[in-house]
Amino acid sequence: MKVLFATTNQAKIRKYKEALEEKGIELISINDLDFKIHMDENGKDAIENAYIKAKTYYEATKMPTIGMDNCLWIEGLPEEKQPGTHVRRVNGKELTDEEMISYYADLVKQYGGKLTAKWVFGIVIYDGKEAKEYSFSKSNFYLVDQPCQKRNPGYPLDSISIMPENGKYWLELTEEEKMENKKREKKDKAIEFILRNIE
Repeated sequence: MKVLFATTNQAKIRKYKEALEEKGIELISINDLDFKIHMDENGKDAIENAYIKAKTYYEATKMPTIGMDNCLWIEGLPEEKQPGTHVRRVNGKELTDEEMISYYADLVKQYGGKLTAKWVFGIVIYDGKEAKEYSFSKSNFYLVDQPCQKRNPGYPLDSISIMPENGKYWLELTEEEKMENKKREKKDKAIEFILRNIE
């Protein structure tokens, strides 16, 4: 079965593609269909933005669609500086990966060089009849003002994210440490939700 993932972020697609293909779901992106879609992601939270994405992409393709969005909350920042749903859009500009690393490293530096943060995710599956939604959050981690040398295209903030459990940058974890971290996360719950609600 083919399901559309309402994103152009190839890193996001790779993150879920293999696990879903093992269950017989072929995850494709709008790039695979040679579509260009513009939408105004103006929801107040991750679920609203995920719904906007899923519905917009469904209406353009008539394929069952998964919309996903995430919000970033950083402790110690005033409300007006919270990224929320606009992690990549700052002052009306869409930042590149390197611009994001630079912007957030500088922001963290202004507030002491190390801040606790968490991601809150929203997933919506839309099939033209109803929307099914699920929200989850990643455990807290640290954002720091000194980026590591490694990069994860599509996930730039991994370069300034440190795991509290071992004090290592996310991008410098061993495979074993990543597996341990995955057990603490809810990615598998997100996949279970998708599998339960794709018909």
